[in-house]
Amino acid sequence: MTKTIIAAALIAAAASPALAQDASKGEQVFARCAPCHAVGPNAENKLGPELNGLDGRHSGMAANFSYSDANKNSGIVWGEATFKQYIKSPSAMIPDTKMFFAGVKNDQEINDLWAYLKQFDATGNIKK
Repeated sequence: MTKTIIAAALIAAAASPALAQDASKGEQVFARCAPCHAVGPNAENKLGPELNGLDGRHSGMAANFSYSDANKNSGIVWGEATFKQYIKSPSAMIPDTKMFFAGVKNDQEINDLWAYLKQFDATGNIKK
């Protein structure tokens, strides 16, 4: 009986869904990004570009921001997979980027951060 319970628990763990995304927790993670980046209706470029409309935006394309050539020429289109890879180690994905940030290593925090950022359209409003 004990072996059956252990086997069932292992099967359930293996079949568990991917980490859920929580935009409200992502907003808390974004507090680490906020010294350099902004989102929302009044977002402006800071040390880094504003991040409104990030999902689907080409790298190096925020208006009135001076990007590195490496970033402008990376060919990246931001989406869930590219963002998650990038945010773990920006300089590993885009060598010579001007973004000096060690990265977010926790997968749940990355999922939550993406959920928070992807909800903003290009004008900074929450998508409906």
